[in-house]
Parts: sequence; structure tokens; C-alpha cells
Amino acid sequence: MADDARGMSLQRRQLLTAGATAGLAGLAGCLNSIRGDDALSDDTDSSLRLSLIEAPTPLREGYVVDFEETRRPDDDEAFAAALAGDSYTTQYRTPFGSRPDDPRYVRHEGTYYHLDHVVVNERAVTHPVLRLTDIADTESSDAPDAVDADALSEGDRTAVHVAHMAARARGNVGGVPWGLVQRGGYVFRDDERATDSQLLGDDAPSHVAYRGTVYELRVSRERFYEPVYRATVEPVAESPERMEAILRAQFVDARLSRESLSAEARSILRTAQGEHYEESHPYSEAYRSVLTELHARAYLDGNIEKDAYTEDLGSGRVRYGETYYDYRLRFV
Repeated sequence: MADDARGMSLQRRQLLTAGATAGLAGLAGCLNSIRGDDALSDDTDSSLRLSLIEAPTPLREGYVVDFEETRRPDDDEAFAAALAGDSYTTQYRTPFGSRPDDPRYVRHEGTYYHLDHVVVNERAVTHPVLRLTDIADTESSDAPDAVDADALSEGDRTAVHVAHMAARARGNVGGVPWGLVQRGGYVFRDDERATDSQLLGDDAPSHVAYRGTVYELRVSRERFYEPVYRATVEPVAESPERMEAILRAQFVDARLSRESLSAEARSILRTAQGEHYEESHPYSEAYRSVLTELHARAYLDGNIEKDAYTEDLGSGRVRYGETYYDYRLRFV
């Protein structure tokens, strides 16, 4: 027993020593990275490219919606209901959209409102799921009779295309657009589209020809548990200036002043606005000052290409004078 205890103690000391050595090695690597110029490799030919693309100015043009100018009547209905204190709920589709570039604000009778939603329940529903199985080439002599996808309705062509992407990816290297593809196929979530579909029902075809391949159609009805969303509307500003300040606080990452920049730095920004500007390391003092003003100090270290999440650091929105720009930094 004593020998076993000594053996275990020795193994523990060896593991601790190995861990400490690995930790010191990792720390040394980090220190080398932070040291900047001393840690740069001289054998790289890459350049750091800066691009500036003009963004909506003022920001209200990109983030404040006018329901009278949109093609989404459901949003107008959701806004009116929430403003009146009524509960407006949706399922699967979130009120006012859910993509990052969807407008989040609306102006109504001189007041700016923030548009959002909350989850208030879940609902169990059954949806048809279409999956495709590769059978044969359309030119093959033993290919079964199949309906041509081009002869289907637009909705059904979309369903076949999405299910095709899922079928094509099975067993192959690559990916599929998850979000469009769900449960390995296409989900008919819209009841009206499902009712009108030629791919569902007793008289549906058994095979479809799409992009030179005959696929077997397989449809199953499956249970889904979906969130129920309630539209929310909150007043946030009574003037355009206050609304602009709210948007700047959320979406502007850096602010550049012409007065605080050298003539050389201003020239770099003019070039970046026209197309792009790039330099190889070591960067000029003017380029370093521009990167510093963009709060992109990590790029002053030539080893950033070895760091994680470099792409997350290389883009943002900047206010230069009275104009907004989306900037991007990347190595070329």
C-alpha cells in the first residue's frame, strides 16, 4: 500500500510538472505575441488591407423603418396592436424580423419606438418534412418515371432545391445551409403552401428529376415544438438627434476626427474610401495611427494572423467627420 501511495504521489508530481511546463510555454507564446515588433516574422509577404464603404448617413436611414414604404403588412399590424396594448403573437416567424440588418426602430407621429419581441409560450405542431434519396442519373436506362422539378410550382421548386442540398451532402465532404435545411430535408411550415403543394398528398409523385438526378420523394409528418413570440414596442426618443445618438451608441465602434490625424493618415483614409489601402509590416507611422484610431491595435502585432477570431477584430463601423463608414481589415 505504501509503495502504491508513493507511486501515485510520483505520478502526480510528474503531471503537475508537465502542466506547469506547458503553462509556461503557453505564457511565453503569449508574451512573444504581445511584444509586438520583436515577435514579428520577417518572411511574410502579406499586406494588411483597409477598405472603407460608406454606410447610411444619418444612421436613421438604415435603422428606422417607415411601414408605409415596406412590403411587410404584418409588421404594421404588429406595431399597431402592440402600441394599443393588445397582445400580437406569431409562431415560427418573429415579429419585425430577426436578422441583424432588419430595422429595429420606427417613427410614428414624431416619436421613435424600438421594435422587438419576447417568447411567451411554446406550441406543439405537426409539419410535413420532405426528404430526397438519390436513385439514378436522369440519362440512365433504369431511371424510374419522375416529374421534372421545373414543371412544379415555385414553392415546390424551392422545397425540392432545399431537400436536394441535404441529399447531396450525405456522405460527402462539405456542408449545407442549416436554417434552410432542417431535419435533413425541407419542412413545410406554411399551411397554405403545404395545402397547395403537388409533392404532398395521395396523388403526389414518387420521384422527381432535378439537376440531372432522379430522386425518390419521401414525406413524413413530424412533431415540432415552436416558440410563440409576442411583439413589443417601446418609445425611446422624441427627436431625430436623440435617435441618432442612440444608434451611434449601439453601432459605431470608432470615431475619427480630421483634426487629430496627420495629412498622411488622412490620405490613407481617402485611398481606402475609393477602393482600398494596404501596407506590409512594418507599417508606416501614418498607418499605425489610423489602426490605433480604429481601435485595431491588435493589428500592430504582426503575429495577429496566428491569433484566434482575427476576422471578428477586422470589421466595424466608424464615424469620420460627419459620415459613417463600414471598415474592413484583412490580410492579402
